[in-house]
Amino acid sequence: MSRRPGFLVYGLLTAFVLGSAFPLYWSFVIGSVTKERAIQSPLPLWPGGHFLDNARRVFDQIDFWAALGNSVIISAVSAVSVVFFATLAGYSFAKLRFRGSNVAMAFVVATMAVPTQLAFVPLLKQFSNLGLDGTRTAVVLPFLVTAFGVFFMRQYLLDAVPDELIEAARVDGCSQLRTFWTVAVPAARPAMAILALFTFMQTWTEFMWPLLVLQGSDVQTLQTALDQLKIAPAGGIADIALLQAGTLLATIPLLVLFIATGRQLVAGIMQGAVKG
Repeated sequence: MSRRPGFLVYGLLTAFVLGSAFPLYWSFVIGSVTKERAIQSPLPLWPGGHFLDNARRVFDQIDFWAALGNSVIISAVSAVSVVFFATLAGYSFAKLRFRGSNVAMAFVVATMAVPTQLAFVPLLKQFSNLGLDGTRTAVVLPFLVTAFGVFFMRQYLLDAVPDELIEAARVDGCSQLRTFWTVAVPAARPAMAILALFTFMQTWTEFMWPLLVLQGSDVQTLQTALDQLKIAPAGGIADIALLQAGTLLATIPLLVLFIATGRQLVAGIMQGAVKG
């Protein structure tokens, strides 16, 4: 006999949802008041009536739509690339037997402990020598594949694809690439969807690398464009209300993406769990 969730479970879920939604609500509250009210004490707890005015000022001060387009392109290319290469590498580590595979996998996992910021200086120098600094290509290249993506797909494919199924495909005359495409990819779709969404969100919110490589360029992502809003006028203070309004506008595409794909994503996860 199955037990229905009790009050404690619903209470914890409600607290979790409210805690997750509070930063968005707070951004809207601060983004909907005037510049002066945003820094007064006590801080406002309820939305004001100036969000549309602040949003118009965001569009006036930065090229929001161009930056939005750049962020969409960069995030989409990174997500597709990471999913493809991570699935291919993860399948190789999970199901193919070759000399040094364990050592290579251990090296991949070890790179996850190395801060990515350590590579910024040599990458900047290399891209400058290649004439790629200040371009979208320079923003995308370091994130075409990630160690986390390879590890994630390997762990998923270890159990999602039975060895017997691979052997049956080989007996039928399938090549390695065809076996990967017809056997591994369909089984890996739930994990690929999760990795794509995670990579898209991570690339969308990336700030430090685009700020460095696009410095002095007309090309901007949403994050680097929003950084210009915090510049205070001479002798003045930064417009916190304007910055929060811009931040909320930059978050809306992610919310739309999650709402649009959330049901399919959960369905894919459940399907993969049932198959496993």
